[in-house]
Amino acid sequence: MDVIPPIAAKKEMHLEIHGDVRVDNYYWLNDPENEEVIDYLKRENDYYEKMTAHTKRFKKDLFEEMKARIKEDDQSVPYFYNGYYYITRYETGKDYPIHARKKGTLEAKEEIMFNVNEMAEGYAYYSLKGINVSHDNKWAAFGIDTLSRRKYSIFIKNLETGEIRKDEIKNTTGGSTWANDNKTLFYTRKDDQTLRADRIFRHSLGTNPKMDKLVYHETDETYNTYVYKTKSEEFLVIGSSSTLTTEFQILDAGQPEGIFKVFQPRTRGLEYDIYHFGEYFYIVTNRDGATNFKLMKTKVQSTSTEHWEEVLEHRKDVLLEDIDIFKEYLVVSERKEGLSNIRVMRWDGKADYYLPFDNETYMAQSIQNIEYDTNILRYSYNGLTTPASIIDFNMETKEKEVKKEMEVLGGKFDKNNYESKRVWAVAVDGSKIPISMVYRKGIELNGNNPLLLYGYGSYGATIDPYFSTTRLSLLDRGFIYAIAHIRGSQYMGREWYEDGKLLNKKNTFTDFVDASNFLIAENYTSPAHLYAAGGSAGGLLMGAVVNMAPELYHGIVASVPFVDVVTTMLDDSIPLTTGEYDEWGNPNEEEYYYYIKSYSPYDNVAKRDYPNMLVTTGLHDSQVQYWEPAKWVAKLRDMKTDQHILLLQTNMEAGHGGASGRFEALKEVAMDYAFLLDLEGIKE
Repeated sequence: MDVIPPIAAKKEMHLEIHGDVRVDNYYWLNDPENEEVIDYLKRENDYYEKMTAHTKRFKKDLFEEMKARIKEDDQSVPYFYNGYYYITRYETGKDYPIHARKKGTLEAKEEIMFNVNEMAEGYAYYSLKGINVSHDNKWAAFGIDTLSRRKYSIFIKNLETGEIRKDEIKNTTGGSTWANDNKTLFYTRKDDQTLRADRIFRHSLGTNPKMDKLVYHETDETYNTYVYKTKSEEFLVIGSSSTLTTEFQILDAGQPEGIFKVFQPRTRGLEYDIYHFGEYFYIVTNRDGATNFKLMKTKVQSTSTEHWEEVLEHRKDVLLEDIDIFKEYLVVSERKEGLSNIRVMRWDGKADYYLPFDNETYMAQSIQNIEYDTNILRYSYNGLTTPASIIDFNMETKEKEVKKEMEVLGGKFDKNNYESKRVWAVAVDGSKIPISMVYRKGIELNGNNPLLLYGYGSYGATIDPYFSTTRLSLLDRGFIYAIAHIRGSQYMGREWYEDGKLLNKKNTFTDFVDASNFLIAENYTSPAHLYAAGGSAGGLLMGAVVNMAPELYHGIVASVPFVDVVTTMLDDSIPLTTGEYDEWGNPNEEEYYYYIKSYSPYDNVAKRDYPNMLVTTGLHDSQVQYWEPAKWVAKLRDMKTDQHILLLQTNMEAGHGGASGRFEALKEVAMDYAFLLDLEGIKE
């Protein structure tokens, strides 16, 4: 007997602005307190279960297969900070980490700071973040979220006695920073409704959080604010940032009750980040038209722009991403022609060189460089065929020590069995679109290969070609996996991002379509075997391309997709909306309204054939509200003219990031993979 898909009731809502009326039949789904809404989501979940019942065993097998590759009793490479080695480790069969430390030497007795497995008992979702230890090593502040709404409560633990103080600081980002007096804690609170991080508070140990002092209120709704301490530990810093503009305030970390001083007043379009070292602040900035950023410096006493001096000039072909400061070295993280580079320079000018990386499908980044007075640079390296490594590099001798390489268990993985490469598609406007791909050696380019093309393309976020143990479950079954480095990311530099946002946003979507056409034309795959996936803003990408070119894809996985763009961007009560105007445009302005409406997936659903689709969301998602994918699927069900599969699966207990445990999260990957493999006729 055929399974009947759930049909959501139509309840017309007329939405009018700029003299334009949109009729939204599913606006009513925007109410999680409405029993009819919850009933609809449950009916969709029931439909998903029935339609995929034949893959239930396969999903379980995929989960076990992926889990079997993971070293369960694993631990991080220890890093040294302020007299202690810090370690995060996992135990066999446990979903959550154990955070520990050892005093002075790795041979010392282990102190367990947080066993998250014990703390998470009884919770369907549990996230601990922002562990922050006071300078005297006695107190640890940390954030807890048990709903996946990204509203964290901060608690403080006495690391000497093990006691967690009863005081609970609610509705925060989870992060915090101690002043140098070991009793004053600064943290960021969120707006109750929009969840915008808008206020910095000062808490004194032992006092009621209700008495905490408001230090700064960011009143501009397009900005978020945060607080941290410089690597030198000499300054507390309050940062304010929007998509296009940043501003910082600084305070002597030894004078926590002092007044923060503005470093350089916000100037629309001026972005800068600050790093303290000795007599100077070093500044990564786009000042004076430095699109790809340059490095400047200024004396601690005089921080406004007129005092800034150039250290590294702007380069049109090199994106300056970050710096690390050491006592004798400056380390610069760059990106050129899409590839990560790490440059090492001595302050005295006696050395200036790049770390050697020798392929086109890798990612490398500086990590955990907390100490100043050391010649050791720690960085991570991995690639599409190369498991992740943590490497300590001696900047003086140029010797490197691999501290850890990810183990891929199960006995079947050999990186020599896989091949990766980078190819270039040509966009409609002539731009060259890089595509990184990986597959098992020996495949024939006959157009019959199943290929999963992944994309994101927003906020300047770059999806680097990274190694994945879960992905092996696709590769070993004949799939090619590819990443389209489309505009909207910074893969090819800052201009690549500028060309994929605001009134250039459609470049993101056409780039993905052009990449798809290229892969078909070059016989990597065909429309009968091409699949696409993306999440959040990448889910918007999925929604846009299935409206633009549905005939190219056999199947789509859209995770927590941002698809009701016009309605969301017109509702400034929704989390993230006001801070997004510089990314998407403000539809309260007529030009942006009509441009966004022209690509918004929900507004452009039409009577046409669509590919097979799996859409996933979380009821408590604070970033893309559940009703966006729910409304989208309801409208697709009503309008599509095909007999292809359309599934909506809502995690009724999680939010934007999905499940919280490391193994629970694998079940969600197994669900996606089983959907794709089943479409390809692969049953085991």
